[in-house]
Amino acid sequence: MLFSSLTFLAGFLPLVIAGTLLLRRFAGTGAILLFLLAASLVFYSWTFPAYLLLLAGSVLANYLIARQLALRPGKVLLWLGIWLNLGLLGWFKYAVFFADTFASLTGYAADLPPIVLPLAISFFTFQQIAYLVDVFQGRTRPGNFLEYAFFVCFFPQLIAGPIVHHKQIIPQLKEKAFAQFHSRDVLAGTLLFAVGLSKKVLLADSFRFGADRLFDAQALGVETSFAEAWTGMICYTFQIYFDFSGYSDMALGLGRIFGIRLPINFFSPYKARNIVEFWRRWNITLSEFLRDYLYIPLGGNRRGRVLRYVNLFIVMLLGGLWHGASWTFVIWGGLHGLYLSLTHAWQYYARIRIPYPAAVVMTFLSVVAAWVFFRADTAADALNILAIMSGLGTVPTMSFAVFKGLIWLTPYLAAAVLIVWFTPNSIELVSRLESGEMTRARVRAFTISAGILAMLSVFNVYSKGTYEFLYFQF
Repeated sequence: MLFSSLTFLAGFLPLVIAGTLLLRRFAGTGAILLFLLAASLVFYSWTFPAYLLLLAGSVLANYLIARQLALRPGKVLLWLGIWLNLGLLGWFKYAVFFADTFASLTGYAADLPPIVLPLAISFFTFQQIAYLVDVFQGRTRPGNFLEYAFFVCFFPQLIAGPIVHHKQIIPQLKEKAFAQFHSRDVLAGTLLFAVGLSKKVLLADSFRFGADRLFDAQALGVETSFAEAWTGMICYTFQIYFDFSGYSDMALGLGRIFGIRLPINFFSPYKARNIVEFWRRWNITLSEFLRDYLYIPLGGNRRGRVLRYVNLFIVMLLGGLWHGASWTFVIWGGLHGLYLSLTHAWQYYARIRIPYPAAVVMTFLSVVAAWVFFRADTAADALNILAIMSGLGTVPTMSFAVFKGLIWLTPYLAAAVLIVWFTPNSIELVSRLESGEMTRARVRAFTISAGILAMLSVFNVYSKGTYEFLYFQF
């Protein structure tokens, strides 16, 4: 079920809010938790009901292992739990990839059954691995199973993040704000959701056409010009930005409506002046997980500069593979590992401060180049597009045969540039509203604008439909 679908907007969400309000009046927190957990499982199983058993089994197994770890901490049991999670992830997400790679190297093809990737498996496995490690290290103790299941399955963050930590969610279930629908939370949450919905429906879904046109042309062998390659990649660069930003806003907004503050996962990453800062702004919770549970255990920066760069490269390779079972994702991760290492080396050895505008442009162009591998079906397609973008193409620069009929994207591109680099992001706007920094006139203007954008988005969904979020693939 998509946040941007009419099924969710006109059916699921109003029913869940109404049910929670009713239970708040006549029952306690336990009943509300149970109801929201059941609603989250319905949300998860809407498209593929069979994988509800996988999610439920994973939650129960990890909780039982955590209980045993709390009673008798042992590395064997910890590794059993970690490999249980990684085994599920490996089978459903990577079995075909590794089988195909093995076949290409040896000529022996494994006969695997059809495997459909379960929604959210990359997210709920990481959350539960972190939980097991923290229980083993004595940072937390397993409590109520209902609270644990809610922490893993709460529908705003279940499918595509943020990757939440138990200490960020479970303590909030005992606070007075939980499921109380205070006006402050409802206003902030509704505004975030409305802005996120418009980013997804009005911008990301529009840029999809430009991005798909480029990569469809590559797949069909249609020659592409320098201008077309750059236009297509800029479209994809904005598509994934507004798609992920929109989802993150909607997730945080839904959490706030129910009195839960989810961690910020997206904070104007294209304003970053280097790749280190980019990863502090893009998929923030994944970056924190990789840092805390992979980079630091590998040694981090404690064993000298060379090993620091090696560790960064390994972590980003695995981060790329986490995003998808393809060598293009591995190359994308490797590129970012190289970028990070070069950035740290520059900061340590050169110590030359690049002017902010130039630094932002350099970082943005580096990210665009890496996105080519992220989006391309094959490494060969990606290298071909990069060659064209570098000026090595054979088609006249301004042919635009591939992009004929997409001139309507021009105002969307102008709006994207304005939003990405020259306006505060949605988190900043809502924070200013809550802190009282906005005048009443600006609050009114922000609220009315968000409402108009939300109505336009709903009309757009009704008339044209919407597309799956890009991070649902991961």
